[in-house]
Amino acid sequence: MKNVINCACLVFVLFFSCMVNAQISSSEKQYLLDFNKSTNGEQWQNKWDLKADPSSWYGVEVNDGHVTALKLYRNNLTGSIPEGISKLSYLKTLNLAFNVLEGKLPEDIFQLEKLTDMRLEMNKLTGDLPKDYSKMTQLKELSIFNNLLQGTIPDGIGEMTSLKSLNLSSNYLEGSLPKSLEKLDKLERLELFGNKLAGAIEVDLGRLVNLKELILSYNQFEGDLPSGMATLSNLEFVQLQGNDFRSLNSLLRMQSSKLAVFDSDDEFLNLKFGTTEASRTRIVDTKYEDVKRN
Repeated sequence: MKNVINCACLVFVLFFSCMVNAQISSSEKQYLLDFNKSTNGEQWQNKWDLKADPSSWYGVEVNDGHVTALKLYRNNLTGSIPEGISKLSYLKTLNLAFNVLEGKLPEDIFQLEKLTDMRLEMNKLTGDLPKDYSKMTQLKELSIFNNLLQGTIPDGIGEMTSLKSLNLSSNYLEGSLPKSLEKLDKLERLELFGNKLAGAIEVDLGRLVNLKELILSYNQFEGDLPSGMATLSNLEFVQLQGNDFRSLNSLLRMQSSKLAVFDSDDEFLNLKFGTTEASRTRIVDTKYEDVKRN
């Protein structure tokens, strides 16, 4: 009898613990409700039962009583991301890619100190990038390609010192590359294809020692390519075509043994680094990853 009682108590404790862990604060729940309304939740592909516990909602992950992930990739979200997302202060993953979101980014979206992955690509987001990234020291991936963003790449972007992947391709960004990019020494992928970025590149690319992919094609860069790029021994994928570079001669000394694709407007360098016509298809395949990452 004693064993039965002990077993019953254990089950109750575990059940109660699970229920407590599943609960989230009223402010977090209210933001999710606001988000659902602002992005037309009734039209989502996978809808939320607003009467059920938020931990059961599609794409919402809850740990220790807090929302830690919001994964709504390709879910027919329309409308805009509402202000107040910083209420999800324990959020680690935000994936709203491949939807039809419009409007500006919330001012507080870059106040999420625990965020490691932010994927907002393939939407219709507008406006400028924020200037302050000082709280984003844990962010490893920032992907906002194929939106309608304007303005310059702010100097503050160099504050995201854990960043491994930065993809801002296919927007309307202009101006020069900020010198602060040199601080991103963990960066493995820098993708800026198809913007209106211009001028000489003053960034010492040689400081990005872990860089594997560098995509600067189809902008308005000019002048000489920084000589430091030739020292990047981990480069695997490089695309520079469609710019107004005066010279790429500094790359003649490039010794990256891992280089698989090199595309530029210099046919001699293309031949030297073994570029084939087949590699050019990669430019239209900028990180369109599968649903498994949502």
